[in-house]
Amino acid sequence: MKKNLPKTYDPKAFEDRLYSMWEESGSFHAENTDDKPPFTIIMPPPNITGKLHMGHALDQTLQDALIRYKRMRGYNALWLPGSDHASIATEVKVANKIREEEGLEKEDLGREEFLKRAWAWKEEFGGRITRQCRKLGDSCDWSRERFTLDEGCSRAVRTFFVRLYKKGLIYKGNRLINWCPSCKTSLSDAEVEHEDKEGFYWYFRYPAVNPGDKDIIVATSRPETMFGDVAIAVAEDDERYKEQVGEKVILPIVGREIPIIADPYPDPEKGTGAVKITPAHDPNDFEVGQRHDLEIMSCINEDGTMNELAGKYAGMDRYECRKQWVADLDAAGYLVKTEKMTIPTGTCYRCHTAIEPMLSDQWFVKMEDLAKPALKAAEDGDVQFVPPRFVKTYNHWLEDIHDWCISRQLWWGHQIPAWYCQDCGETIVAEEDPTCCPKCGSKNLKQDEDVLDTWFSSALWPFSTLGWPDKTRDLEYFYPTDVLVTGYDIIFFWVVRMMFSGLEAMGETPFHYVYLHGLVRDSQGRKMSKSLGNGIDPLEVVEQHGADAIRFMLSNSITPGNDMRYQEEKLIASRNFANKLWNASRFVIMNLQDDDGNLLPVADGESLAFDQTEDFSGIALKDEDKWMISRMNEAVKYVTDQFEKFELGLASQRVYDLIWNEYCDWYIELVKKRLWGEDEEDKKVARFALLLVLKNILKLLHPFMPFITEEIWDALPHAEKESEGCKNAYLICAHWPEYSESRCFPEEESAIGSMMDIVTAIRNIRSEANVAPSKKVSAVILAEGKGEEELKREQAHIADLGNLTSISFIHENQDAPKNAMSKTAAAGQIFIPMDELVDYKEEFDRLTKEKKRLEGEVQRAEKKLSNQGFVSKAPEKVVQEERNKLEEYKEMLKNTSEQLNTVAEHLNK
Repeated sequence: MKKNLPKTYDPKAFEDRLYSMWEESGSFHAENTDDKPPFTIIMPPPNITGKLHMGHALDQTLQDALIRYKRMRGYNALWLPGSDHASIATEVKVANKIREEEGLEKEDLGREEFLKRAWAWKEEFGGRITRQCRKLGDSCDWSRERFTLDEGCSRAVRTFFVRLYKKGLIYKGNRLINWCPSCKTSLSDAEVEHEDKEGFYWYFRYPAVNPGDKDIIVATSRPETMFGDVAIAVAEDDERYKEQVGEKVILPIVGREIPIIADPYPDPEKGTGAVKITPAHDPNDFEVGQRHDLEIMSCINEDGTMNELAGKYAGMDRYECRKQWVADLDAAGYLVKTEKMTIPTGTCYRCHTAIEPMLSDQWFVKMEDLAKPALKAAEDGDVQFVPPRFVKTYNHWLEDIHDWCISRQLWWGHQIPAWYCQDCGETIVAEEDPTCCPKCGSKNLKQDEDVLDTWFSSALWPFSTLGWPDKTRDLEYFYPTDVLVTGYDIIFFWVVRMMFSGLEAMGETPFHYVYLHGLVRDSQGRKMSKSLGNGIDPLEVVEQHGADAIRFMLSNSITPGNDMRYQEEKLIASRNFANKLWNASRFVIMNLQDDDGNLLPVADGESLAFDQTEDFSGIALKDEDKWMISRMNEAVKYVTDQFEKFELGLASQRVYDLIWNEYCDWYIELVKKRLWGEDEEDKKVARFALLLVLKNILKLLHPFMPFITEEIWDALPHAEKESEGCKNAYLICAHWPEYSESRCFPEEESAIGSMMDIVTAIRNIRSEANVAPSKKVSAVILAEGKGEEELKREQAHIADLGNLTSISFIHENQDAPKNAMSKTAAAGQIFIPMDELVDYKEEFDRLTKEKKRLEGEVQRAEKKLSNQGFVSKAPEKVVQEERNKLEEYKEMLKNTSEQLNTVAEHLNK
């Protein structure tokens, strides 16, 4: 075996080496064979434009922990990685690069040349995030890595599009959509973020056409859309306007006549109860317009400027127009009043520009029929949410879902597989590029220039990555996947769409569980962002502290569905935990070998098959050995249960407590004397128990901290049969520990637990008395029944760990020493005589010096405060601070004098 681990824990020395070892040995590869059950996670594909951020680090740490756990449980555990082409984000990045470096717009290059640049970008930057995943320790099957624009995924997208089209579930229509004037593309409802912004309600008077009729006042937050007004709507039961329904008013300044109509949409309690109807620029207005067969008039261009309908304001930016238009209406006497309001505003989720509702020819997916099976799957429990409360969010979105706009006015992405005959106008939708029009035979065909929404391809990710539409072995074996791990903020974007797509294409849910985690916020609870400058680069953390530290910090801080705060002190604590384990392991390894590095004998002979040991009858285990094995056994059961419940935070905390508190702080201290003693047979037993437990705790910790556990594992001795079915006996391939009744020792657990309580009480007394742990004292224990039996049984340990000269037991409180400090534990009450805790001569000298020092401080402060120059010239705050100090010194002097008198009394006895 190796002599030892290096003295200093340095993750840089082994993390990259271990990752290469795992990957090159095929340890991440999952076989699609029936000799093991499958377990599948498909990685949410990060964008090729991005780099690893804390959200990715959390997401991937949780996935990797689950995959490593299941791999060790004997599953063919597949974690399939990949990346997303991210249509909008990538196109913006590439276009900006061309603009900055060449001074050209993408239109100057043309579509074909622009796409060449985009693929070059992908080759340059696309692999960056996968390299970062490796630094974090992600045990993905990189041989199956996919990209949403690769040949297989692209064929799946075409196939799915055509099938939905032929079923009537995809159509092209002229409808109101969300338009981003900055990205110059349509957006789905899920891609619109809603922000509350400070704005105004302007109240304008629309004069009646007929001189005897009433004018009507309308409130709006978007006066620039008035050029597209086609009606004024009032509630059907609003008595204020009952007589005006059917009359006409004049659009101020413009002069166009528009009718007053009655409709269920207006809210009589909001504004004046009268609503201007602009079907081309508001989804609710559009619905009103459809009900009343109103004309649709658009007054805003795709770039956010006003069109010719706005008259003299044509060409102005919509917000510049708003300012000038309101000023002109005011000057003309049409502005009644202005109210400052908080206005809910839809913004583009990419660039945060305020979206513009716009009438446009786009491709849509009909959602009503697709949503029903997805709702039923959640209702029937075919898919379960962790935590369960998020099923309400999922259901609400599906129950209120609108048809999905899937076309995007971009070049980078899956071009829509639709062609238009330029001669007869026929639309051809096909999986393969058509050569001629099936209606007229013309070869004059033009493909639709738009691309599909990125989320359309991402919705197929759980099965397109496994080979669909072909019936591949991977698809048959690994689908449905087992769990989707993602943030709760992506339910609408992705989870819902994968659900209805998987059910439609495969007839099964794409995953059994959806494990939703929260966001990683900064230490103040704020969302990390570039604008705040509070983002943390996880790779910088890895460079400074190692991947294991950040992984453990993230997994240990998480509760399903809740946000977590990134705190530097937690990261340092995780690094210290790794260091603690490293040093404890070095101690064990040093005591397993002689000076020449040869393995010393252990209790079960040469087999070293510690993980399989069930029968301890031939091994003379001491109470502390049985206690530690029993605690380890309980932890195995608890951690396994928590993994199955996706409670990774609870699982990691139990492993932490097992290693730090029980193994390192207690058990190693309990066996040290045995390892250094003369009883050779007992040494074998101690080495056996130390190694048995260490191997198992390394296994329990491995999913969270894979690097340090693998490095320590490699330094331990192993039996041949431990590596059966594993690759080179790596820990990553080792068998997960199993709970066993034969490893339960309740009697010893109780006895050692009582001993620990008493020792802790002794140490607390020492601490309160400010007595060094090295000072020997005697103790009196008041205990009865089982408590007394257990403490007498562990008396030697109590004396050793409590540094006691003697222990005596009493049964009555009146027999306790009169002048003693005491603490109560579960097993009994401990008394330590004050005379033994305190060296009165030494304490007398110390208190005398302290009294003299405090007298000097009091005199100094009194002298300073009696100086009128100081009191009159110094700031009041400074003077008050000095007065406060004087009072504190006087109180301290009083207490010290009282303590000194008490000590003097003891010296004089």
